[in-house]
Amino acid sequence: MTEFSRLQTSAPLRRGLMFVLSSPSGAGKTTLSRRLLAEDKGITMSVSATTRPPRPGEVDGTDYFFVTPERFAEMVAGEELLEWATVFGNRYGTPRAPVEEALHAGRDVLFDIDWQGTQQLQQTDAASDLVRIFILPPDLAELERRLTGRGTDPVEVIKDRMDRARDEISHWGEYDYILINDDAGVCLGEIRAILQAERLRRKRQLGLAAFVRKMLGT
Repeated sequence: MTEFSRLQTSAPLRRGLMFVLSSPSGAGKTTLSRRLLAEDKGITMSVSATTRPPRPGEVDGTDYFFVTPERFAEMVAGEELLEWATVFGNRYGTPRAPVEEALHAGRDVLFDIDWQGTQQLQQTDAASDLVRIFILPPDLAELERRLTGRGTDPVEVIKDRMDRARDEISHWGEYDYILINDDAGVCLGEIRAILQAERLRRKRQLGLAAFVRKMLGT
């Protein structure tokens, strides 16, 4: 083990990443996120605040921070959110404090947000920590098949989701990486490879400059 490796085990010498996965509903983003979180203990899920009511089994503070519309408005006005958007009549946003704490401690944070939220993250002070991945379905026919196969939404809701999917896909060019989720295992492997490469970027190795200076005696 090198001296730099030993230093890395004793202190957070790498600033964390804001690792964004975006996709239209039905493209497999939620499944991929869960598998990544289960396999990689170095990344945690960002917990969003929302004005929608809890669904059966959801836990406040774990799945979402469930807040009133009035409290959400206060969070927006007080700049307590890194990003926020209205989706299907409900408001969603990312609380700033826990994310910034994680980044400073060298921990990576996974974001399950749409293109609007991603654009807002790009405009924050932590934009250099941002890695953006957009996940595409194999085609729109397959996407509609997946949505219909859930058996949870009426026809009009699926139509709305397909219209929204077309709009979301049109923003693919705003992302750093584009993946096609034809095979979930392959797609997850690509996500892991991106995460590992981004962690190793020179600009994120905060202790590397001092290590090299010491090596060269400068």
